[in-house]
Amino acid sequence: MIVWQTLRFAAGGLAANRVRSALTVLGMLIGVASVILLLAVGNGSSVAVKESITSLGTNALTVTSGSAAGGARPAGTAKKLTVADARALATEADPGTVGSVAPVVTTSGTALYGDIAYSPGSVVGTYPAYFETADQRIEHGEYFTQDDVLNSRKVAVLGATTARQLFASADPVGRSVTVGGTPFTVVGVLRAKGGTGFTDPDDVLIAPLPTVQNAFTGFGAVNQILVRAASADSTAAAQAEITRILLGAHAIADPSRADFRISSQASLLSARESTTRTFTVLLGAVAAISLLVGGIGITNIMLVTVTERTREIGIRKALGAPRGAILGQFLAEATLLSVAGAGLGVLAGIAGTHFRIVGIEPVVIPESVPGAFGIAVAIGLFFGSYPANRAASLRPIDALRHE
Repeated sequence: MIVWQTLRFAAGGLAANRVRSALTVLGMLIGVASVILLLAVGNGSSVAVKESITSLGTNALTVTSGSAAGGARPAGTAKKLTVADARALATEADPGTVGSVAPVVTTSGTALYGDIAYSPGSVVGTYPAYFETADQRIEHGEYFTQDDVLNSRKVAVLGATTARQLFASADPVGRSVTVGGTPFTVVGVLRAKGGTGFTDPDDVLIAPLPTVQNAFTGFGAVNQILVRAASADSTAAAQAEITRILLGAHAIADPSRADFRISSQASLLSARESTTRTFTVLLGAVAAISLLVGGIGITNIMLVTVTERTREIGIRKALGAPRGAILGQFLAEATLLSVAGAGLGVLAGIAGTHFRIVGIEPVVIPESVPGAFGIAVAIGLFFGSYPANRAASLRPIDALRHE
């Protein structure tokens, strides 16, 4: 009964200053909602990146230029990757370990169709093996062929996003788009993979490698070489085979001085997970500041409340109210403020995760909901304890003299 009365008196005290109490609750609401929502954004980004990397398959390898770990080559001596390197991998590698090989160049440009202008995320020049290596499936139409590559035909396959932006609901196959003054006939549209937060794998235009080199990049180095191992179990053997062939092609005797790097999906996934984990922690730390601000708001309103009700406190203590009753009432008020703010913040945070934020689909971390709620209540108790203790410590005579 005493607990119920304490809560009833606390609720009455807060109701007497509705606007001030509502603003304090709003501060806690924003803090809790920010924690849940920003952690969900970080987690959603991590999930999207993981899905994007694993969609290539566990047996996909990426070869890029640059000194290998521990390697040290004089500046300007590193050899760039070329089509010849890709050809060597395709012809000399053991077919039991290396499945498909695709050199890749990337550039950018604005695609024009009628009066519509759109800039895809990337314009890719490659070989037909790219589609298998990168696990790109055709949705409508067909892939370009090796014959298209040999004859440098101006044909292109569009990602789902690019096709939608340029053609809306119309059928792109057979129509022509112009990129940088070069007309490309669309022969196919890829199946949508889905966005991955800040990047969209469907926002792409893919054309034969010689066509892109002739029109945009020139016949020089390639950005990377994609390799698909024959199976997931042969990934390590494929990596060793790639290293052997490229060291020979680049005339490098010491593997520690290799001028190329080989990344597997497992290593990429580990690196990106580490990055997104740090990103999520930083987002949570920023959001936690809002909770501290909400706690300071509780301290502020409770100090004002104690000052305004000093004579009331003096009368109650003069009538025999124990220290614990005074302390309990003001702690109860602080707790009600924090519980109300935390509860509404949980609802607001969960509701916010139903909307995409900067292209990311938030994914709620289950532990963040009770965690944010519990921390908010604890902060309310912590920041409310000083004003409550101050009220309970007032001497009756001093309180009654207060004007």
